[in-house]
Amino acid sequence: MSVRRLPVYILLDTSGSMRGEPIHSVNVGLQAMLSALRQDPYALESVHLSIITFDVEAREYLPLTPLDQVQLGEIQVPSSGATFLGAALELLIRHVDRDVRKSTDEAKGDWRPLLFVMTDGSPSDLHDYRQAIPEIHRRHFGSIVACAAGPKAKDEALRELTDRVVRLDTLDAAAFSGFFKWVSASVAVGSSSTGLEGPVALPPPPAEVQLVL
Repeated sequence: MSVRRLPVYILLDTSGSMRGEPIHSVNVGLQAMLSALRQDPYALESVHLSIITFDVEAREYLPLTPLDQVQLGEIQVPSSGATFLGAALELLIRHVDRDVRKSTDEAKGDWRPLLFVMTDGSPSDLHDYRQAIPEIHRRHFGSIVACAAGPKAKDEALRELTDRVVRLDTLDAAAFSGFFKWVSASVAVGSSSTGLEGPVALPPPPAEVQLVL
C-alpha cells in the first residue's frame, strides 16, 4: 500500500523589491528548511514539496516532489516587477486539482495540503487575488499561513486569504531563517498528525516571526 502523501505548497514573492539580500536570505532559509525536514522520519516518509514563485507572472519553480528528491537551485529575482499573487493562487488551484490525490472507495487519498505564502508587498492583481480566494478555500487546505515580510507588506490583503498571518519586521537573514525554521516545524507537525482531518495545529512561531492578531 502506498504511503499517503502530505502535499506542501510554498508561494514565494520574487518581485523586484526582493532583489539582493532578501532573496539571498530566502534561498538560504529554504535550504535550512529542507535540511531540517530531511531529519524528520515522518516528514521524509510523507512530505511532497512544491514551490511557486510570482512577480510579473507566476511560475511553477518546483513541481510537487518527494522530499528526499528535492533539489533547489538559486531562486532569481527580476530587476523590477509587480507582485501578481492572484496569478500565483490561480496556478496553485490548477496544480492542486492536478496533483493532489482524492480518496476513493478503494484507497485513501493524500492528506489535506499545507500552504505557505510569503510576500513583501501586496497583490498587484487585487481583483484576480480576491477572485481566487473562494476557490482556494474550496480545496480544503489543512492549514494556510501567510507571511507579510518587511515594512511594506500589507497584512490586510493576506487576512482575506487566511486568519493565520505572521509578520517579519525585517528582510534580513535572521528573520527569514526564523520563518523557514518555523515552516519546517509546522510541516513536521503536519506530517506526524496522521489521522487528523481537521486544521493542523501549528507550533508557536519564534521571536522573529510575529503572529498578526
